Amino acid sequence: MPVVWPAVGACVLPNVGGWFGAFFVARNIDTWYAKLKKPVWCPPNRIFGPVWTGLYSSMGYASYLVWRDGGGFEGDARLPLALYGSQLVLNWAWTPIFFGSHNIGLSLLEIGVLWGNAAACGYYFFKINPIAGYIFIPYMAWLTLATALTYRVWRDNSKEKEAKD
Repeated sequence: MPVVWPAVGACVLPNVGGWFGAFFVARNIDTWYAKLKKPVWCPPNRIFGPVWTGLYSSMGYASYLVWRDGGGFEGDARLPLALYGSQLVLNWAWTPIFFGSHNIGLSLLEIGVLWGNAAACGYYFFKINPIAGYIFIPYMAWLTLATALTYRVWRDNSKEKEAKD
């Protein structure tokens, strides 16, 4: 097997959860999400898919670098890769929580846990392969924006929900 296939697989894998999450987004983007109050700095909807595809692919490549340079799942890469897997699951879970169940409060809590997990992952990636750690910087920046956006959506829409209940 050529050496390139593990790297390709690592880049594709994170996108699988993104493609699954797109199902929840597609069902709700023009209905429920369109009705929410959002801050003026909210990126346009058409930006999210390409940005997440790039971020998922790059973090997948970073995981490959750590796996390669850290001795795989039995070497020093064990903890960083465990953090990577758990932050990836948390990342994938946010979309069904927010768009599927419309639970903005839980999605805010969840993305806070995700942010901390992803930051730890990037730190430990850096210890194995500095390039892998640097690759996490755009992801952390976007995740920070997503966290702030989730907070603002929660803050600006929770009072209306309480009034309806």
